[in-house]
Order: sequence, then C-alpha cells, then structure tokens
Amino acid sequence: MNVVFLSPHFPPNWYLFATALHDQGATVLGIAEAPYEELRPELRDALAEYYRVGDMNDYDQLVRALGWFVHKHGKLDRLDSLNEWWLETEARLRTDFNIPGITTGEIARMKRKSLMKRFFVRAGLTPGRGRVCRSPQTARAFVEEVGYPVVAKPDAGVGAAATFRLDNATDFERYLAEKPAIDYILEEYLSGTLLTYDGLVNRRSEVVFASSFYYSQGVMEAVNADTDIWYCITREVAPDVEAAGRAIVRTFRLRERPFHFEFFRLRDGTLVPLEINVRPPGGLTVDMFNAANDIDFYRGWASMVVHGRWEESPTHAFATAYVGRKHRFTYKLGHQQVLRAFGDLIVIDSPMEGIFARAIGDFGYVLRDPDEARVTAAVRAIQAKVDR
Repeated sequence: MNVVFLSPHFPPNWYLFATALHDQGATVLGIAEAPYEELRPELRDALAEYYRVGDMNDYDQLVRALGWFVHKHGKLDRLDSLNEWWLETEARLRTDFNIPGITTGEIARMKRKSLMKRFFVRAGLTPGRGRVCRSPQTARAFVEEVGYPVVAKPDAGVGAAATFRLDNATDFERYLAEKPAIDYILEEYLSGTLLTYDGLVNRRSEVVFASSFYYSQGVMEAVNADTDIWYCITREVAPDVEAAGRAIVRTFRLRERPFHFEFFRLRDGTLVPLEINVRPPGGLTVDMFNAANDIDFYRGWASMVVHGRWEESPTHAFATAYVGRKHRFTYKLGHQQVLRAFGDLIVIDSPMEGIFARAIGDFGYVLRDPDEARVTAAVRAIQAKVDR
C-alpha cells in the first residue's frame, strides 16, 4: 500500500503516525517544505521517499510531487496529514488523483461551521444559534436577535485563531474593524463546560475507539486572555455524549478517520454540539489516549489504514490530564518541585511547540491516575501561581 503523508514532521509527535504506517508494511511517501536532513532519524527511516516542495500552499507543486510518486511507485492508495490546516488540500488531491477518502464534495460540511449546524440538526441535535454575516447590517441584526455576548469566528477557521468575544457595542465595532476579509459566523455565547467526543471510525463507519475529555475553560478564552488551560480525559464517556457522537459519525458519513467533536454542557445539563474536526485532537492528546488506555493509537490507526483492522484493547484504566504552564507566569512550584511532588503521576513533561503556546502553554505535563480527583488536585497545584 502506497500512503502519501503531507507534512509528516509536524506537529512534532506526528512522525509516529508515519513510523507506524511503515511498521504495518506501508510504503510511506512524504511531502513537506523541511529539508530532508532536518527530519528526525526515525522519520527518515520510515519514509520510502521524500519530496521536498518550496511551498506547501502551492497546489501545483503538490500535484507534481504526487505525479512523481505515481511514476515511481504506482497507484496511490491513501493520502493524509491528520492536520486541520491541510484538510481541504488533501480533499482536492484525493479528488484529482482518485485516492480513497474525504473528497472536495464532502469537505465543506466538515470545515464550515455554518454547514456543520445543518448536519447537527439532521443528526437530531440542537446547535446554538449562529449565522454567517457578510455585512455590518446582518451582523447587527443577529446581535439584536440574540443579545450580547456573541462569539465571532471564521466560518472555516482552525481552532481559536482570529476569534472574538463581543460583550458590547465597543467590542462589536472593534470586530468590524479588525476581522480578516473572510467569511465569519456569529454565534450566541454559550456558558458551560467545553467537552469532547474523540476517537476512530473504521471503513464501515463503526466507532472502534472512543474517548472524552473536558476543558478547564474554553480554548477561545485561554487564547484571548492568554491564561492557563488544562483538560482531562475521563475514564468513561457520558452516555449522551456517546449517543450524540455516534449520531454525528453517521450523519457526516465518516469512514476510516480519527475524529474530534466538541460540545458544550450547559448549566442545566443540556448537551449542545459545537463543531466537528476530522482529525485527531492536537497537542499531546493522542499520547494521552495511549496513557489513559494502555494502547498505541498510532499503531492502531496505521493497522486500520493498511489492514482495515483496529487491534488495540483500550483499558480505560486512568483519568489522564494535560496541564499547561506559560513562561509569563510565576508558579508556586518550580519544575523540579513538580517532578518531586507528582512524579508518580507524570508520564510526559515537555516543552510545547511555539505556535500552540498561547492556547495550551509553553510547557506541558501529562498526568494519569485511576482516581480523577487526585489528578485534578495535582493539576491545580501545578498551575498555582505566586500571589502578587
């Protein structure tokens, strides 16, 4: 099986998907801008061939790269990056080269938040009110309809980038002046707990692995206020989250994909779908799947792609949390003190990639324990700051 992997070196832990494909017997063909000699040795060893392009955003260069791979290796069986940034590019390449997977005819409903809302309704769910507003007049009309606060975000954006919370008329005018010249969707502000349904679906659209985590606060709030964030994988998935997640899988007709769905749990217990992502959650979350369940998600995904089988056996034995810290804060516990105090819980401690730092911190710890209360108590101690 010939598998093309776009940008296999980024995020940094994504090389493990490429090495897992190689270990499962795939011929892994990489494309990226990075010089070959700068790739980590494990990734170089996993790649049968690497085609360096000058600009990953230049579609013609990618077409030439795939043409070269076809010439050298024959039919291309899969193409992926598992990266939100390249989803539309992947779909276009799959369509043009007749590669199985999400195509240009399917990708819009998986990228545009306005279309997601329509499919949520088809799935029997009730999303929050939202509207793409292409003029100040329609934006004002929406605000008058739902009232402040309002959230404004790119209709096809990535994460919390270029997202605004509008609490009053001053914020609204600032949004109009500063927003990029792209389609924005305005949504009513929802107050509650942000949580997820994550996992993997096989070629028959069956969920073969499922997990769920909740955030200490919204990612948008953490980015806009430049504050700390943590999130925790629970040992069990709430039944209504499981039911909603499976309904979304069916309605969006997902096949052979990792997924990351986000919801709000309102104060009255209502579950509101927020958005879907047809790739794994970012940061160290895939490694947290492994820590929480004593599995190898990278290997499991690769086995499913190459052989059509998920052969991992999740234990759901541990609550597992990510806790981020930022250089701009002074914490009560230094790094070495954290390691001494919570070393029996910590499975990963690592600097985080700079472009993710505003959202999830400059440095992250992954903690696990069967007792969720013990994990969250440690999280709060690690993020406790010196009073000023």
